[in-house]
Amino acid sequence: MSDLRVIFRIYVRTDSDTTGFRLNIDRIGFPYHPVAMSHHKNERISVKTSFYMRRFKMLSVTGLLIGGLGGVVARADWPEFRGPTGDGHVQASDVTKPLGLPLQWSETNNIKWKTEIPYHGWSAPVVMGGQVWVTTATEDGHDFFAIGLDSESGKVIFNEKVFHSDAPEPLGNGASMNCYATPSPVIEPGRVYVHFGSFGTACLDTSTGKTLWKRDDLRCRHYRGPSSSLISFENLLILTFDGADLHYLVALDKKTGETVWKTDRSVAWNDENVPGQMARDGDQRKAHSTPLIVTVSGKPLMLSAGAKAAYGYDPRTGHEIWMAQYPDFSSAPRPVFDNGLAFFVTGLSKKEMWAVKADGHGDVSDTAVVWKAKTHIGVYGSPLLVDGLIYTPAAESFITCLEAATGQTVWSERVGGKYAASPVYADGRMYFFDQQGTTTVLKPGRTLEVLATNKLDDGFMASPAVSGKAFFLRTRTHLYRVESPAT
Repeated sequence: MSDLRVIFRIYVRTDSDTTGFRLNIDRIGFPYHPVAMSHHKNERISVKTSFYMRRFKMLSVTGLLIGGLGGVVARADWPEFRGPTGDGHVQASDVTKPLGLPLQWSETNNIKWKTEIPYHGWSAPVVMGGQVWVTTATEDGHDFFAIGLDSESGKVIFNEKVFHSDAPEPLGNGASMNCYATPSPVIEPGRVYVHFGSFGTACLDTSTGKTLWKRDDLRCRHYRGPSSSLISFENLLILTFDGADLHYLVALDKKTGETVWKTDRSVAWNDENVPGQMARDGDQRKAHSTPLIVTVSGKPLMLSAGAKAAYGYDPRTGHEIWMAQYPDFSSAPRPVFDNGLAFFVTGLSKKEMWAVKADGHGDVSDTAVVWKAKTHIGVYGSPLLVDGLIYTPAAESFITCLEAATGQTVWSERVGGKYAASPVYADGRMYFFDQQGTTTVLKPGRTLEVLATNKLDDGFMASPAVSGKAFFLRTRTHLYRVESPAT
């Protein structure tokens, strides 16, 4: 190994038993999505010590491997919207050692730093290698920026203007819930990918802030702004466009930005004669959701909620495997998945959650829908699934708990606040972030148990990120690092 000079990604798998560790090393450029990695075991080098640890606490490390593992510094990561597994879980279900995230905070308690973020952006932070990245845009939608901060100090180290639009379409009444920088970025060692819908997608070098490639030719009339976030899979960056005019998913090569595949939505709209302004404007063809990639029958499957239908796709090719139709539009929450069932929120009109068997083929509308629920279903924030129970935060101040297997309501309680951000689960607690700036911390279970409520000055539209023992929380105006002091 003395001649080896390669940048590697190292995953440190730990257990509560701190008697040793195993290092799994992936060369950068190999897939690191949890599903992708399961299909490329031959591309991993294992360095074993005298003991082994249990699965998943994922620490992403970037280091220079020169004749060994010397000089490597660990950095925990939050690579995309809703974290490393895309479902709001900070740790794998079989990891029991607490991270040490704070239970309580305020403007004067457990705040390591607070940094003002210019302009407007609801994109979630992504964290890796001592950096935090967010996107933002001018309120009028003319200029679009990628901002990188030092995760230890909160200092802005990059503020890069990546796109300009001479004549952006106004957000109209969509400005109450959306802005021009809502889609969240994706980060991996050396690169951050930022996305502003049809206004443009770009790849930046995280060491210099320079743009490596960009695309601004992917058309879509978002009509009240873009919302769907990027996702990463193997060598692909997958984008979702569900506008008033065009409706498709497209995969770009991460290295070059070139199109690898493009798939149009297949549902029949049948709305040409539907009365009303919303139908005429194309509102009922729009959606805002971000796909989730899972494993079904040993293969990767991409779950995606669009207008009028939910879909299962092959993420490597874009091939549509199945479709389940529903009479709704403007679906925004990211799907969740458990025990072969995919859980979708249908949209703003019906406000239902559907459980769909994920192993079907073709049109499964009449064969694969296991249950439907409509009691205070959240239409903006994504649901959280913990130990067979689904928790959905609603805009009208309710949080509802459903049985994942049956769809039966376990409890539905008004806890205050209106929810747009998606919750996270860590250290045996669920954290819900409302538009008024309050975080409500709940204990999972069949009865409502509030553990804490915490208030920051401005409301949450962006979803959180977690790295190590710290939350990275973005309010309407600032980015915070929330962390208990070291003891």
